[in-house]
Amino acid sequence: MENTQKPAHPERSRNKWLTRDVFNWSVFDFANSTFATIVVAFVYAIYFKKVVALNQPIGDFYWASSINISMIIVAVLGPVLGAASDYYGNKKKYLIFFTYLCVGATALLYFITEGMILWGMVLFIFANIGFQAGLGFYDAFIKEIALFENYNKVSSLGYAIGYLGSLASLGAVIVLQDAPRLTFVACAVLFFLFSLPMFLFVKERPSPPAPLPEGEGNLNISAAKNFISIGINRTRDTLRHISKYKNIRTFLLSYFLYIDGVNTIIFFAGNYAQTTLNFEISDLILFFIIVQITALTGSFLFGYIADKKGTKGTLSFIIISWAVLTLLVFFANDKATFLIIGAFAGTFLGSSQALSRSFMGRLTPDEKKTEFFGFYSLFEKTSTILGPLTFGLVSWLTGSQRYAVISILMFFIAGYLLFRRVEKA
Repeated sequence: MENTQKPAHPERSRNKWLTRDVFNWSVFDFANSTFATIVVAFVYAIYFKKVVALNQPIGDFYWASSINISMIIVAVLGPVLGAASDYYGNKKKYLIFFTYLCVGATALLYFITEGMILWGMVLFIFANIGFQAGLGFYDAFIKEIALFENYNKVSSLGYAIGYLGSLASLGAVIVLQDAPRLTFVACAVLFFLFSLPMFLFVKERPSPPAPLPEGEGNLNISAAKNFISIGINRTRDTLRHISKYKNIRTFLLSYFLYIDGVNTIIFFAGNYAQTTLNFEISDLILFFIIVQITALTGSFLFGYIADKKGTKGTLSFIIISWAVLTLLVFFANDKATFLIIGAFAGTFLGSSQALSRSFMGRLTPDEKKTEFFGFYSLFEKTSTILGPLTFGLVSWLTGSQRYAVISILMFFIAGYLLFRRVEKA
């Protein structure tokens, strides 16, 4: 049976959930959304296919491979770094490191031009490692800045502010649409500036080192103090006793599947719109503006609904809705229909991410918060290996992105069926 004990925050008023810490923490969502929008979902994703890969059909496979390599690395690093971070209480230090790895590699994308496929992949891989690895440390802070009963509100606020960051990014794209390489520099600057409130003002709660796993007591002192050794040993202990956390295990498997579908759609939405439906840059900008506005609205709307109706029931409805929308994309033949589908998809985008994060926070034992969010990150990242690879391979082998889209439907169906078995938090 999981330990879902509500963390004690005696210094906080239960009637006030929007604290300075919560606001400064949520601004980091604004910061990292610039990378998610400009590099992952929009400008660089299209620039890589059309310019770097010379608009060849295999470009989708190269892009998917870049995503997969970075995700595999993050999948290996996440739980180990999270476990060691819990032991030493230094999440922020590693969040800073990975953030600035992303910022530096993103700025260097400015130098990527026609035919530079290898370097274009390498820099994206480093940037995405920094972005994705940092998320596990960032997400784990929710258990320090918010009360248990406020997780839905706080997580939804973070994603809502994140979509404001996406809108700001689209402003940069509009201004620099004739110089796409400059948008990568703008992205790096925005990410750096808006990460500062988190780094300067949100304090990490000090905690004594957790006990070493059973059976590891005879480790010598130098090994016990080694960051990676601690992380590996604590992660091994969690895996060895994972049966104690059956509910978390079921949720993570479900999350692995349905978030795979969501992330694949994020990675390929712009590419699909331009390649299959002949969207111009102005059409793409309108599409992403619609998605960001509806995502911002959906984050608040479904956060409120989840508080009233329950997080599990709300998430179930969202997963089913994603399956329906994926099917509709397969049949969409014109820009207007795709824009309408995009508006609904945006509504479910922020809410599916925000409520998954808060649901995980409710299931997670407080003393293993970063370690378990490392596993949460691991399942998200490894799922993102499977989805884009499926999309890229089906698109390449069939010559049609429509068949690639329909292949993603199975991830939502399987994820929903597993999610039904998760006990309420």
